[in-house]
Amino acid sequence: MPLQRKCTIAYNTLITAYVKAKDIFTARHLFDVMQRFKRSRRSMISWNAMIAGCTWCGRDDMAVRYFQDMVREGKVAPDDGTLAAVLPACGRTGNAGAGRWAHEYACKMGILDSSVHVANAVVDMYCKCGDVSSAREVFEGMQQRSVVSWNTMISGLSLNGQGIKGIELFRQMVRSGGEPNSVTFLGLLGCCAHAGAVDTGQVIFQIMQSEHGIEPGIEHYGCMVDLLGRSGLLKEAHALIQGMPMSPNSAIWGSLLSACRAHAGLGIAEVALKELISLEPWNSGNYMLLANLYAETQRWEEAGDVRKLMRRMTVQKAPGQSLIEEPSSS
Repeated sequence: MPLQRKCTIAYNTLITAYVKAKDIFTARHLFDVMQRFKRSRRSMISWNAMIAGCTWCGRDDMAVRYFQDMVREGKVAPDDGTLAAVLPACGRTGNAGAGRWAHEYACKMGILDSSVHVANAVVDMYCKCGDVSSAREVFEGMQQRSVVSWNTMISGLSLNGQGIKGIELFRQMVRSGGEPNSVTFLGLLGCCAHAGAVDTGQVIFQIMQSEHGIEPGIEHYGCMVDLLGRSGLLKEAHALIQGMPMSPNSAIWGSLLSACRAHAGLGIAEVALKELISLEPWNSGNYMLLANLYAETQRWEEAGDVRKLMRRMTVQKAPGQSLIEEPSSS
């Protein structure tokens, strides 16, 4: 094996190792050294490791820049692995320009037709950038669709407030013989929430198990609480939580609390806040909200009890928060 190839492999191995350890600084240093070191050269593996590594380390902006550098340098052409790594980064950063270039390149090289994974990434990128029409165009043009393809488009429609179209797409999926999974129903229930389609959402929640054999998870219950809460059906949302086969988490109680604040449901808000305090005893915001709820309804003794509990639990009030104090008797 030529020395240059050995050195390149060694550098790639080190870069991959540092990326997995989330040490992006050292990985970048090694990648830059490769450019200057005559005994090695940046290969496809080198570029892909850096681009994917940046996304792994939460540096999507850096991943997009490396992709742009790769294209500008022109020595190594992006492959399906490059595109599958950079397209999600473009979506998360809202960089529609780089994402569109990657899409056009995938079309030109035939990658879009040969890789369902890349096509799904293109659809997801456009949805996250708010370009639903381009996402739908790519989706409709796909020669093959996986369940991920359907899920991506349904969730993308939900994300962009087009819930009715998402529900229609699900029906199209079922008619075409597609088999939904648990992720499909998460996106679908999100569509129902955005569209305010309570009745449809309740039917979908029921047929998950009865027709598709999918046991609702805590995320699905969370979507249903959000759907009911947005529509002001606070008692129904609370009853659903009480009937859950698993313990509700803070996200579910928080969703119910948000609905109570939007629809003036003080009684259920009190229940939700007590549950949140039990789950998150360190979160001062929950104590403050409960104390203020009591104060707003002139339940001063209970408001004082909450303040005493905060002191006993040594919970610190966060900056910017304020308690409604009991009015002076003088």
